[in-house]
Amino acid sequence: MAGRERTKRDVTLKQVAKAAGVHSSTASRALDPSKRHMLGTEVVERVTAAATSLGYRRNSLAASLRTQRSRLVGVLLPDLTNSVFSPILGGVTEALGEADYSVVIADVGTAGEHQLRLFNELLARRVDGLILATASRSDPLVERTLESGVPTVLVNRAESGNRVGSVVSDDSEGMRLAVEHLIDLGHREIAHIAGPPHLSTGFLRRRGLEKSLSAHGLLPAATTIAGAFSREEGRLACLALLDKAPKATAIVAANDLLAMGAYEALRERGLNCPGDISIVGHNDMPLVDMIAPPLTTVRIRHRTMGREAARLLLCQIEDADTPVQSIVLMPELIVRESTRRL
Repeated sequence: MAGRERTKRDVTLKQVAKAAGVHSSTASRALDPSKRHMLGTEVVERVTAAATSLGYRRNSLAASLRTQRSRLVGVLLPDLTNSVFSPILGGVTEALGEADYSVVIADVGTAGEHQLRLFNELLARRVDGLILATASRSDPLVERTLESGVPTVLVNRAESGNRVGSVVSDDSEGMRLAVEHLIDLGHREIAHIAGPPHLSTGFLRRRGLEKSLSAHGLLPAATTIAGAFSREEGRLACLALLDKAPKATAIVAANDLLAMGAYEALRERGLNCPGDISIVGHNDMPLVDMIAPPLTTVRIRHRTMGREAARLLLCQIEDADTPVQSIVLMPELIVRESTRRL
């Protein structure tokens, strides 16, 4: 057994190429996830089959030394415990893994100094690129990535200047879907729990809600602004909202955590959802279909978002002159039991 393992480790690229009937350079491209798209499917399959049969294993370390790349990508998250980021991260790691890249995940929180320290640590590890899920509308960390020259893509949130690539959901369209749904159910007194305005998701969703209501000749029954996208902030914001707009029949929350906090606030006030007030969330986080009542929400394509962010980043890594691209994904309304007809 030991002899056979030693033989497999000694298999060379040249032997694989000979077995597949191709040149060594062709075999090298076929076995490199970042280059195999340059070849036909039949050639790639033939080389891969030969490599598997002979027990050949590509030396990623040697390849990185030749290209002066670490084949590492840093992903910065504001809160790893927030289940919204799990499918985004899944899409990122899936797409990067297919291209033979590994991921270093940093839970950097929201404090600027802490974010900057971990950013510098990732640069010290010579990451080939960064994916940031942390961006604010005016973000000093984005400024630092531009200064450092490291390829960078934003995911889920964007900055105002559009200076780096980004993949986001159409927040305005998501709020239009929520408002149209409630109006179709007969609601006219629609209130809003907004997210923090320094984040694009908070700012754009509030603007989208106001624009959609205005198209029907309506104003928000009231708006309260949460200090963070958290359940507790949603509870506090909803309590304030109930005081400001006692006649509101529906609440649109800027994300699902805020909506869950609103559930708690209604219970504290002896109110029922959707009997007294209908609630719509935003994100379609895992398990929001399991709470009582199951939450009507705007679904964001998080895994696709992650894959697209990884694809944009790989393009930048391969070609520094790649133009800045912003991808906007279409959301979908998921109707459950937290909304009812008046």
